Amino acid sequence: MALVFRNVHSWLRAGSADASLADIFRVLKSGGTLGVVQHRGTDGMGLDQMKRTAYVPEAKVIALAEAAGFVLDGRSDINANPKDTKDYPGGVWTLPPSFREGDNDREKYAAIGESDRMTLRFKKP
Repeated sequence: MALVFRNVHSWLRAGSADASLADIFRVLKSGGTLGVVQHRGTDGMGLDQMKRTAYVPEAKVIALAEAAGFVLDGRSDINANPKDTKDYPGGVWTLPPSFREGDNDREKYAAIGESDRMTLRFKKP
């Protein structure tokens, strides 16, 4: 089993998403599980926006994992947050626990809570 928590955006920034997922695929046994939790972006976001905000569309994460050979096996909304509008000056880091904006609108961002996140399960065939 491999678990990835809020890393896909960092891999995209580094240009290593394909290689990282390929490495995970290579080391997992057949039937192995990959779990991904990632800040959920909106459809149509460009790569530059993903890199800047750390939000990645769910379809993009699925496409990256499938390109590495994984098969989507499940999803959960356990980490969903419908209050997250995904349009903050400092990206996901505007929200708790980072509060990138410091005390500026801190109560507003605290009321929103942490980012809206996808939770996906993939299998290695």
